[in-house]
Amino acid sequence: MNLRYFKNMVPAAAILLGAGLSSCTGDLDVTPIDPSTTMTPSEPELFTKCYATMALAGNYGGDGKGSPKDDYVCDIDRLDGGTTGFVRQMWNANELTTDEAICAWGDPGIPEFNYNTWGSGHPMLEGFYNRLYTSIAFCNHYLDVCNGIDATRTAEVRFLRALYYYHLMDCYGNVPFATELMSTSPSQIQRADLFKWIESELLEVKDQMLAPAARTSKDDGYGRADQDAANMLLARLYLNAEVYTGTAHWQEAKEYAEKVINGPHKLFTGGKNGWSAYQMLFMGDNGENGSSIEAVLPLLGDGITTTSYGTSMFVMSSTWKDDMDIDGNFGMVGKFWAGNRARHQLVLKFFPNDDAPAVTIQDMAIAAGDDRALFYGIDRSVSASTPSDFASGFSVGKFRNTYSDGSTPHSTIFPDADYFLMRSAEAYLIAAEADARLNNGTTTQTGTNYINALRQRAHAGMVGSCTLQQILDERSRELYFEGFRRTDLIRYGLYGGQNSGNYLWEWKGGSENGASLPAYRNLFAIPSSDMTANPNLKQNEGY
Repeated sequence: MNLRYFKNMVPAAAILLGAGLSSCTGDLDVTPIDPSTTMTPSEPELFTKCYATMALAGNYGGDGKGSPKDDYVCDIDRLDGGTTGFVRQMWNANELTTDEAICAWGDPGIPEFNYNTWGSGHPMLEGFYNRLYTSIAFCNHYLDVCNGIDATRTAEVRFLRALYYYHLMDCYGNVPFATELMSTSPSQIQRADLFKWIESELLEVKDQMLAPAARTSKDDGYGRADQDAANMLLARLYLNAEVYTGTAHWQEAKEYAEKVINGPHKLFTGGKNGWSAYQMLFMGDNGENGSSIEAVLPLLGDGITTTSYGTSMFVMSSTWKDDMDIDGNFGMVGKFWAGNRARHQLVLKFFPNDDAPAVTIQDMAIAAGDDRALFYGIDRSVSASTPSDFASGFSVGKFRNTYSDGSTPHSTIFPDADYFLMRSAEAYLIAAEADARLNNGTTTQTGTNYINALRQRAHAGMVGSCTLQQILDERSRELYFEGFRRTDLIRYGLYGGQNSGNYLWEWKGGSENGASLPAYRNLFAIPSSDMTANPNLKQNEGY
């Protein structure tokens, strides 16, 4: 089963729940108003919906308007075509709040992200929260009406539900919890208990999932989570276990990361036609150009059949301005939103002497001696001293819809690029950090080799043993603008709390030169809308 084409995939009765679990009702069981309506569940369509919620805003396409073929009406994101999209708000929450990204837009919620001043009424954090609970509702509905039809797909849906709960645990802490659709308000689970539940679910289902395999977009199973997706999520879970539970699990983090490293999802080291291997991971043909060997869990995109403003298009268009497209190789026409760009501290990861030149994307990588330094500096200041000015701060040219072989994209309006939500490079970084944590803060030869594998792919110089700080910097160089940074800084004690003043970035805490954040900022607030709806909830401290 290939998930490349998502549209028109599920009847309205199956996608009714558009808010948090606190507002779930028994509406999925009502008798249809039209007696001719077929209420027999379609297992393949319900299964696909559990995945599609990560890639699509709803059934109506990128512009929220749909087409004559779109006859379903219950979308979480019917009107704006992307604002509550999973990737878009996961990215905003975990990048704009850190030293990596800042946004020029004045949309409600963006300045609060830039300055770390969000509250319980923050619209985008509410949208992300509701998207995650809607996705959990899809999974719970599938498990209610389709459990036992196909053991492998049942295991995958349980994995997806665990993934959605992971993001809730990471961002919001103690959250409402239910494993079935319910007509009453769910109870709030403690973060440490949710950690245990996620761990137990993943360990129970992973061997029932698809065997791990490196696939391309032409292969059955591409876009589905296999056993290595579960191994990766377990490694990520264990890496942050001390934050979530108070107890470290470094050995387990290394063990499960190495399961991925030693499996079929290998680092892509190709590169062709002037494009580096690293660039090809984020291009329009990444499902076909060979780089999908690294994709442990890709979210599928296609410029005609899976249009969305919230997934690959968001990370492309929001980071580009038309002056960057010197060679006409952006791959989309007129989709330059000029919003998100790098904060100074991200550029310093590649240019520690603060000597980054004002050059094109390709020349920047050459100057840095690192293929991953995909910045554009012409007519830009390296410091984001004026947050509302896109030229204040270097632009990021990491994502584009160009085809590496020169082929024409399917559309010039929406991208074909898949979004690699999990890729094996993350496993190398997890294993290296866990190795250092187990060795008094410095990597053994094994951990050093993992770091050097990434640096070799990027044509950067090799290193000797690595400290934890060096590994954190390497994570930024490899994974920047992919939604990891907030969690990383919290794990290192550099975000909010007693030591938060030890690392400042521009506009941290609303100060141009940076200011300490209180510890409660390590969690987002439970949205006030759900606090009002569910009497079982207690708000996170500080909100």
